[in-house]
Order: sequence, then C-alpha cells, then structure tokens
Amino acid sequence: MSSSAPTLPDAPATRPGSVLANVKHPLFWVPSLYLAMGLPNVAVSQVSKYMYKNLGISNTDIVLYTSLLYLPWVLKPLWAPFMEPYLSKRKWVLGMEFLLAAVLALVALTLPLPGFFKLSLVLFWVGGFASGTQDIAADAVYLTTLPPKEQAKYIGIQGICWNCGSIVASGPLVWLTGYLHESRGLDWTHSWMVVMVLFGVIMAGLGLWHLKHLPEGEKSSMHGGGMAGAMTALRESWVSFFQKKSIWLMLAVVFMYRFGEGFIENFGPLFLLDSRAVGGLEFTNQQIGNIYGTYGTVGFLAGAMLGGFFCAKFTLRRSFFFLAVALNVPHVTYFYLSHAMPDNIWLITSVVTVEKFFFGFGSVGHMLYMMQQVAPGPFKMTHYAFATGVMAFTKMATGWISAPIYEGLNKNYPNFFLVVLLASIPPIIFAWFAPFPHRDAESAGSGGPAGH
Repeated sequence: MSSSAPTLPDAPATRPGSVLANVKHPLFWVPSLYLAMGLPNVAVSQVSKYMYKNLGISNTDIVLYTSLLYLPWVLKPLWAPFMEPYLSKRKWVLGMEFLLAAVLALVALTLPLPGFFKLSLVLFWVGGFASGTQDIAADAVYLTTLPPKEQAKYIGIQGICWNCGSIVASGPLVWLTGYLHESRGLDWTHSWMVVMVLFGVIMAGLGLWHLKHLPEGEKSSMHGGGMAGAMTALRESWVSFFQKKSIWLMLAVVFMYRFGEGFIENFGPLFLLDSRAVGGLEFTNQQIGNIYGTYGTVGFLAGAMLGGFFCAKFTLRRSFFFLAVALNVPHVTYFYLSHAMPDNIWLITSVVTVEKFFFGFGSVGHMLYMMQQVAPGPFKMTHYAFATGVMAFTKMATGWISAPIYEGLNKNYPNFFLVVLLASIPPIIFAWFAPFPHRDAESAGSGGPAGH
C-alpha cells in the first residue's frame, strides 16, 4: 500500500491533551449518540417482526423479508469511504437522524394502505441505509474525538446506551402497541401507526439535541478530495483489509460467533407471539414488552457488565472461548420452552431472562474481538465497518435459511429449536481456534457492555 494513499482517520492519539479542549463533555453526547444508533437499528430489524405478526403476515414471509433489511449494515464498508470527502462526520449523523425520523413517520402512513407490506418494507430498507450510514459516522465521531484513554473510559456507557435504544424499541414501545390495542380498543393498524410516529418523534428529538451538543469529529485527510480520493481509499482499504494476518479465519469467527443466536433473533419473538394451537406461547405485546423492557433488560445489562469485567480481568485472548460458550449454550432455554410449554408467566420470564443474561455476557467477546483484532490499522473505521458488516450478514443469512428450515420441519417449534442447538456448536469450535494477531497489551482497556 502506498504511503501517500489517503486513509480514514484513526483515533487522535497524538493529541491527547487537546482533543477535548473545544468539545462538550462526552456525557452530553456519547449516551445520546449511541441511543440514537440503537433505536432505529432495532426498529428496522426486530420491531418490524412484531408489527408484521400483529398485522397478519405469515412467519415465513416475516423472517425472509425482514432478514433482507440487514443488507444495509452488511454493505457499510462499500460506501464508508465515500462519506469522507464531502461532509463532516457531525453533518452525516444529523442528516441521517432527521431522515430516519421522516422514514419512520412515513411507515405509519403506509399501514392503512392495501399494499402496506411492500411499501413499509421499502421504507424500512431506506431506513436501514440511513441507520447504517449513521452508524459509520457516529462511530467515527467517537473514534476521532476521544483519545484512546477516554474511549476506554466511555466504552461501557456507549454499549449500555446503544442497548437502551434497543430496549426502548423492543420494550416500552412494543408494550404500548399492546396497551392501545387491548386496553384502548384501537385496531392493530392504528396502534402501530401511533408507535411508528413516536419512533420518528424520538429520532427527531435526538437530532435536535445533537444540533447543539454533538462535536464535529476530526476532519478526514480525504476531506475535499472528491470522488477520486474516495475511490483510492476504497481500493486501499479493501486491499489492506485482506492482507491482514489470519483475516479469513478471523472473519469466519466473526460470522459464526452468533450463528445460533441468529435463529433465536428471527424466530424467538414469533414463538412467543404464536398461539398455543400452533406451538407458540401466546404472549401478548404487553407481556413481551414487559419481559424485554424490564427483566430481559436487567439480565442483559448484568450479563454484559460481568462479561466486560471477566474479559478485562482475564484478557480477551484467555476469556474468548468461555464467552462464546456463555452465549451459545443457553439457547437450550428455547428448546426447553418449546417442549415444556409452561403457562406460568414468571417461569417463562425467568427462562428468557437467563438467556438474555448469557447473551449479554457472551456478546462482549464478539464486539471486542472485532475492535481489537479485526479493526486495528490505518483504516480502522472502515475495517471495523467490515467486521460489523459480517456480523450483520450472519443475521441476514440465518434469516434466509431459518424460514425454509421452519417450513421443512412442518412449522414444529421443538424440532426447530433442536436445529438451533446444533447450529450453536460450530461457533464454540471456531472460538477455540480464533486467531489473535494483536497482543492484548496493545489494545487493552476496552471492557464493559457491548453494543451493536
């Protein structure tokens, strides 16, 4: 790689004393920035499943079509370099937040229409590209505004707030749809219209907050370089990425780490919502909102915090295999629920909370592996986008294959969750053989809850 090639900026480690001199305290913008990243991500990729289920779309269609909504996050590395020459990182974040506000409000307007399924999918797809672009720019603001010591200090807050966006989307707002439908008498269409408008209002409010408080981020060396500079950076970033030591095995580890979890993410919510006549647990939206918004949240955050401490104490290299086991083995919880079919709400809530706890504990290893082993180098921002794109591809791929597996098993949930258990074995094997080309000492200091 030519030494004069334009590169995407890394964290400004050479200016540790001055980088925060003209920037508001990180607590004014780090929590809100990652809340604004988590909320639309989950609204597009997960909450849409609840909405379509309530509106009468089949499980197979829901999983097949919503899995395609992950495509924008898969393709992030393709357009990340093209953002650098034209606008500041702050302007990209603000533009995408206001665009997301408009898109989510427009989804509400499509719901009463005869072709709402196709129209809303198109809008969610646009929202996915806006959210993916926001992810790139927001991570870049974080990486280029805070020096390494400050990055380590706020990594836990970053992860918690990203997941709080997820919690708000899948907890209180899903609960609200159930309340409007079951207690206030609104049909599902108008219940979801209200909530989608609320999604838009929240995003617009976060955009207004960031107008005042979000820093610019460090100006890229490519700024003003036009399309030619972006094309050069795209080529150089791809070439340098695939020249990394053990890159193909690292990508396999990243792809497989949450392979079993991908099946749970696609069919877990549908299993909880489906009637007992077809093998589901027949939960209401309010019950699901309570589980994910309270007990599941506490379980996840407790697991993520403990996972961060565990990793910080024993180093990522020594703890990675155990974190992978912690994430994958608890998938047995859904296998148990599909066989036992308990009707005690507290037992079901406890079992789901246990799964969320270990998911939080194990997900720390996934995010830190991408940050500390895959991303390091002169194109850190784009290479991290590569890694998270592979993670998103896992979700999309499991969506493609889980729907036909579910159909092929005659829509039998116990057999389906047996397949999930089998799919959770390869991630543990890959974690055992995971390469660590960068020493732990070179990238230490990143503990705490993982985000997206």
